Amino acid sequence: MQAKGSPSKQSSGRTFTESARRAQIVQAAIEVIAEVGYAKTSFVKIAERAGLSSTGMISYHFKGKADLVQEVINEVMRLSAEYMVPRIEAAEDYRGKLRAYIESNIALLEIYPEHLQAVTEVLTNLKGDDPQRIGFAEATRSVMETHEQHMREAQAAGEFREFDAHVMVMAIRGAIDSLVVRAATHPGLDIAACGRELADIFDLATRKTPS
Repeated sequence: MQAKGSPSKQSSGRTFTESARRAQIVQAAIEVIAEVGYAKTSFVKIAERAGLSSTGMISYHFKGKADLVQEVINEVMRLSAEYMVPRIEAAEDYRGKLRAYIESNIALLEIYPEHLQAVTEVLTNLKGDDPQRIGFAEATRSVMETHEQHMREAQAAGEFREFDAHVMVMAIRGAIDSLVVRAATHPGLDIAACGRELADIFDLATRKTPS
């Protein structure tokens, strides 16, 4: 129970109002980056998009552009996991989980088009030694290693044929990333159909056929 008149706090120590303001700024940053590109994104443009009277509110919540960009990356990863994980876990077998992984990943292009465009723009423009790029690369590497392990488990269970798990995971990731780039320049692209097509391709590529 909290005392009357005291602002409610979240586990991070921020009030709900502060968290809401941060979320508003992050959303505005995502929209601006997706619209004008990373290089042209500024606190002024973000403040205008968020409806803030000045950039001071952004500086109050974020140490600088790098700090805000990190939160943009975190938000995209959070939303991606929030959407994809339940769908993957609901699948009954490894083939189903692979299909759910691919189709739900592609579906994000329709649900959060600006988010994926923004994070792609950010990662394309960051230097190799930028902490944000390094952190994203490490997180991605961890996810890829988990996927490789799942591939090997599926092979051991007899659902997938024998193949190099690392090569297959990289091929899947590359196909998905290429579609993200294509979707950004082809607004009329049938995203759902592309997701089904990719899922069909990698289902055929991985399944163990009767001998």
